[in-house]
Parts: sequence; C-alpha cells; structure tokens
Amino acid sequence: MPLPSPAVKSVSIDLLLPQPNLLPPNPMSTSPSFGVQSWCFRHFTDNQVVAKKVREIGLDKIELCAVHADFSKLESMKEAVAVYRQHEVSIVSIGVQTFEGLDSERAWFECAAEAGARHISAHFRINNFLQAIPKVRNWSREFGIRVGIHCHGGYMFGGSPDVLDYLIGLGGPEIGLCIDTAWAMQIGPQKGNPVEWAKKYAGKIYGIHYKDFTFDRSGQWSDTIVGQGNLQLAAFNEALKQGGFNGMSVIEYEADVENPDPALKRCVESMLV
Repeated sequence: MPLPSPAVKSVSIDLLLPQPNLLPPNPMSTSPSFGVQSWCFRHFTDNQVVAKKVREIGLDKIELCAVHADFSKLESMKEAVAVYRQHEVSIVSIGVQTFEGLDSERAWFECAAEAGARHISAHFRINNFLQAIPKVRNWSREFGIRVGIHCHGGYMFGGSPDVLDYLIGLGGPEIGLCIDTAWAMQIGPQKGNPVEWAKKYAGKIYGIHYKDFTFDRSGQWSDTIVGQGNLQLAAFNEALKQGGFNGMSVIEYEADVENPDPALKRCVESMLV
C-alpha cells in the first residue's frame, strides 16, 4: 500500500520569495536591540510596503505610529499586526500618542496589547495632564504596558528635565521616560545632554528614539545619520548599559521623506559599529 501523501499547508507566496537578510549583529556593538520608528516611512501608508522596507534596511522590529494604524479601532490594529507578522517584523511599541484623559484612549492599550507591544510612547498636555496621568497609570497596570514620555524639545510640554521630573513623579513607576536623543539635545548642551539623561533617569527609561541632529548658528536643527551629529553614541549606550536599561529602542530619521531607506541603512550600520 502506498504511503499517504503528507498534508500540505498553504504558505503565503511572499514567504517563498528570497527574504532580505538581517544585518549580522556585531558582538562589539554597544547598542541595545533596536528597531525603527514607522514615522520614518510616513510617505508610504501601505503596511506591506513598510514591512518590506523594515526588512530591507536589516531590521525586524518597529514602533508603529498612527500613520500606519488607527489605534482607536482594534480591527485596524489586527490588520496591521497580521501584515507585520507575515514579514516577521515585531511591533515593539506604538506612538507617539497624546493622552488627554479621555476614556476612549484605553483603546490604545488594547491595540498595543494585540500587537504584543509592551510600551507606548506618549505626550501629555499642560491643560489636562492631571486628568490624564491617573487614567494612564491604571491602564498601564491593567495591560502590563509601560508608558514612556517622549521628550520633544524645548518648545513642547514635557521636553525639559524639570517638567519630566514632575510628570514622572506623578506617574511612576507605570510612566517613565522615552528619550528622543535629538530632541533632548535641542534644548541645549547643559540641560539636554543625552548621556547625562541616561545616568540621571536610570531605571525610569522605558524607551529610546535614537535620532541625531546637527545645528547651525541660529540653532536650527537638521537630521543626520545617528552617531554622526552631536550625539555621543558610544557614551550614551554605555550609560544606558550601566543603568540597566531594558526598554524598547528604535532609530528615527525624519529627512528624505520620499526615500529614507539609504540613510536608514547607514543609521543601522552606525548603530552596529
């Protein structure tokens, strides 16, 4: 009697095609495991395209922003999650989300949980942070998802250390810090040194946006390859390591909107040196 034929499982045609190789880790690199912020790909709204680009730059993790999913609708998130899982890309965080204390914002935690993410990058507003923070703390405990306040320069609430100290004091330990290295530097070298922030906020840093700026004489900033501007990348990574950092991290490059891939590849390479 002939042996029965083995059952054949259906496989997505994309998975039969050659897959982009991840860049091999450098054992000498001081960088933590990292992905990319989907805002870098904001010109591309199709998640199939974005997921392929993540793999093509040599990464397999992403922080998803609202350009690529509607975090108020769980079905929208489920669709996005399915696409990234198909391409073996993990969603490690969502955001940046601005919390205002609305009950509807609980859906953002539902969406993060659906993706398996354990972090949300966040902003708060000066007019309602006292209402928003208690709700965010409760949702954080409910879902087991940490919230990192994303510093966004001196022109935005939550961009300076004194305000961050106050907000983290109100919201911790559920709410900590997401250091955007470039925007930290935007407030000036004395108060906005990412290396010193990594030391000062050790144990309270839940996320990192690796981004780098150069500045002209007027103080205007410009994006550049991570580690090639004013960010002391090796020293920053060493401070994170000494502080026991165990959060999520992504690279972010906001220039070259229509073709960010070459610069992002260079950012990845810089991070792995």
